[in-house]
Amino acid sequence: MNKSITKLFFFLLLGCLFGCTTNKQIDLIVYNAKVYTVDSAFTTIEAFAVNNGVFIETGSSQDLLNKYEAKEKIDAEGKYIYPGFYDAHGHFFMLAEAMDEVNLVGAASYNEILDRLRTFIAANPDKKWIVGNGWDQNLWEDKNFPVKDSLDKYFPDLPIYLTRIDYHAALASGKALEIASLDSAYFVDGGLISVNEEGLPDGILVDNAMQLVSKHIPKNQNSALLKMLRRAQDSLVSVGLTSIVDAGLNESQIDALKVFYNEDSLQIRDYAMVMATPESVKEFLRTGTFESDRLTVRSFKLMADGALGSRGACLIHAYHDAPTNGFLLKSPKDFDDLIQRLARSNFQVNTHAIGDSANRIILDSYGKYLKDGKERRWRIEHAQVIQPNDFHKFKDFQIIPSVQPTHATSDMYWAGERLGEERLKTSYAYKQLLDQYGLLALGSDFPVEHYNPLYGFHAAVARVDKNGFPNGGFQMENAISREQALRGMTIWAAYSCFQERKRGSIEKGKDADFVILEEDIMTAKNETLRDIKTLRTVIAGETVFKR
Repeated sequence: MNKSITKLFFFLLLGCLFGCTTNKQIDLIVYNAKVYTVDSAFTTIEAFAVNNGVFIETGSSQDLLNKYEAKEKIDAEGKYIYPGFYDAHGHFFMLAEAMDEVNLVGAASYNEILDRLRTFIAANPDKKWIVGNGWDQNLWEDKNFPVKDSLDKYFPDLPIYLTRIDYHAALASGKALEIASLDSAYFVDGGLISVNEEGLPDGILVDNAMQLVSKHIPKNQNSALLKMLRRAQDSLVSVGLTSIVDAGLNESQIDALKVFYNEDSLQIRDYAMVMATPESVKEFLRTGTFESDRLTVRSFKLMADGALGSRGACLIHAYHDAPTNGFLLKSPKDFDDLIQRLARSNFQVNTHAIGDSANRIILDSYGKYLKDGKERRWRIEHAQVIQPNDFHKFKDFQIIPSVQPTHATSDMYWAGERLGEERLKTSYAYKQLLDQYGLLALGSDFPVEHYNPLYGFHAAVARVDKNGFPNGGFQMENAISREQALRGMTIWAAYSCFQERKRGSIEKGKDADFVILEEDIMTAKNETLRDIKTLRTVIAGETVFKR
């Protein structure tokens, strides 16, 4: 063999050693799984590859393991993988704050509330204000709203402020009313100061009246706020949530989020709605939308009415169990003027509307000014009570229904008392809304409901509570399929936030957000769905929770 041939052979050998056997270096391969991609064909695969925070390829385990050399490999051991769950309507700050407050959820009587207050106060003797959340008089034998008399008797020197489960009513103690200089009742537009037999405030404040007291509660500084948000984030990612919609923030909260995300102090993706006030509308229309990798600000949240449980939802006809129609939180003209103004901007508009009157007014105003509804993707949040001849407006005006399935299974015990049999039939009508628009954005409304997305999944497909009640399901004609429910909490939720090209499914080029569950929610029995555990949650290829 001459020298030139020997030299050529040597270089070919080196090429094979350092080229032929060296696979492309990437960050992560996940294999040996059943992966629901939630792409347009609802494809299932067994493996995918991730690099620089995005999915770069999907396919078979062997092909990807042969093709790539990964810094990390996850053998899913046959477990079940889904796109990261996306809660299309929640309240991040409210959840964070609730974790430091008196938990009144599930209290079976006013006496139990007093007991929980005593326990909390004993454990937190330095608290200047006592704030609690979650009471629901519908769970009590006496279903009347509580009044402040017992608070004043047992805690005369403490300002106490306790919000109802829906955050649309509150009970304030006499000391709290004193600090707010609220010693007489007067008309509050879009709200109510409840009174006793002497015509004096009895402690119950509804909707817009709540801020008369709540504005006096001391606010947390940023260092404490970040700690609270990170604790709430830990809870959210532990159940597979990788993205949330923050449904209604003030300017200071959004400013805080910008700081936290800029410092990489938070990981969960946040689509923040600006609570529409005259000041915030003026400011954000001036500064424009904002988008970073994890934080997006491009929508306004309007509040049309209150909640059904506190009889603040605005109905066309009176409540079945009370001589009131509820109320709007602004006049129809104020809503119309604001919607007209926002239609001329590039901001999305998302409006809380519970009652059939509120839904009709907002839908009609949307339809008047939206000429490109499908592109604008405006939303109705909750859409709980709809008149039969108003459903078509979701299709005609291209308005996205953003609904929370656990509201149906929480309210079903007493909703008929509020609405009567006829109106109940077109309430919580998720399948009917789906048929109109073609998709649903699914959320939980945490902390009003639990943040676990599988609770919403279960409620959407089975229409029963955690105990399987009622037998056969609540208004099953409005149940949706498991595929539809999974789409609603992944790709459809992303679509409702203009993010379907970046996340919501496991496809090449999208953010590598995914969740591994111990059981398959597409085939598990209904009665086991709520108990299925999250094994791992991953955001941008990074594990943020592992059981």
